[in-house]
Amino acid sequence: MDLPFLEDLGNLNGKNVLVRTDFNVPIDSGEIIDDFRIKAAIPTLKYLLEAGANVTACSHLGRPNGTPDQKYAMAPVKRRLQELLPAVTLLENLRFNQGEAANDQSFVNDLIADQDAYVNDAFGASHRSHASIVGPPKVLPSAAGRLLFKEVEVLTALRNSPRRPFVAILGGSKVSDKIGVIDALLEVVDELIIGGGMCFTFLKAKGHEVGSSLLEHDYVGYCGELLDNGAPIRLPHDITAMDSDGKIGDPTFGGVVRQVGVEIQNGWMGLDIGPGTAAEFGDRIAEARTILWNGPMGVFEDERFAAGTKHIAMCMAENNAAFTVVGGGDSAAAAKQFNLENQMDHVSTGGGASLELIEKGDLPGLIALRGSL
Repeated sequence: MDLPFLEDLGNLNGKNVLVRTDFNVPIDSGEIIDDFRIKAAIPTLKYLLEAGANVTACSHLGRPNGTPDQKYAMAPVKRRLQELLPAVTLLENLRFNQGEAANDQSFVNDLIADQDAYVNDAFGASHRSHASIVGPPKVLPSAAGRLLFKEVEVLTALRNSPRRPFVAILGGSKVSDKIGVIDALLEVVDELIIGGGMCFTFLKAKGHEVGSSLLEHDYVGYCGELLDNGAPIRLPHDITAMDSDGKIGDPTFGGVVRQVGVEIQNGWMGLDIGPGTAAEFGDRIAEARTILWNGPMGVFEDERFAAGTKHIAMCMAENNAAFTVVGGGDSAAAAKQFNLENQMDHVSTGGGASLELIEKGDLPGLIALRGSL
């Protein structure tokens, strides 16, 4: 994909450069829990500083809905950025202004005032047609940052030229959130492994009882059609479930957790793939040469339902012959929780953006940058 490089901006000495970053990091009680996204922007920011540019970074944080909210203030991010690169100026949360989400031109004009160039390094936000993503390239010389370029390079290669066998693992809650990416992946993968909450809609389509597990009735037909047409989809054959007396996230609350097959009784909820399924999925992962993972196999934040997700991550990390990609979001959080993120070839900074790029082959932010060429 043709994108303008940082080098295409030419001589930046003394120039003012606006960098759209994705510093949407988890914060608890004013402290950053994971600074992965901040560190991921360092190569781009360093390049610009070393080129003599005056660098201003901007980002969103959370969903403040167009009004200032101290809960989403950039102060914790600013403190961390000052520790890493004190020469970089960071603006306040872009989403404090309604013009950001509305792609308002007057907001764009305010944002780029006195700026000489623009860099988009916010892959995780580039699937949104927001002012700071698509507006500046219409006016300023613009380029893709190092992070953005790497993300696009890795993810487009999955669509166009994966080493085979190519195995994709999809988890998470809903089929409805991933219909487009399911269809796109089935065009290129050798096998699509389905776990997480979304597996129960597929299991229902096969005629199994799923008890009180997450089920999207409106998508049973879609799942059934894929299965009837012989799509290379692999589903769980055993489940870790909890009865109605239990509480997710609180093992002390009570309730019974046990392994069941794919017939789940009323009142029981499937919350992780079972050990037999985890082993089977692991065998498929071990044979792959390209692996994409997006979405946990269960409620991994609760240790009772973390085993399936952990096993998937471990099998990926152990497959040194494969190119392994973690598609951001909860999958990246899980890889970090199990201390395996550094054993993956690529951990994306954008869950939604990575899925949309795989599905559609392009993003609004990339289209905007190409328009500036």
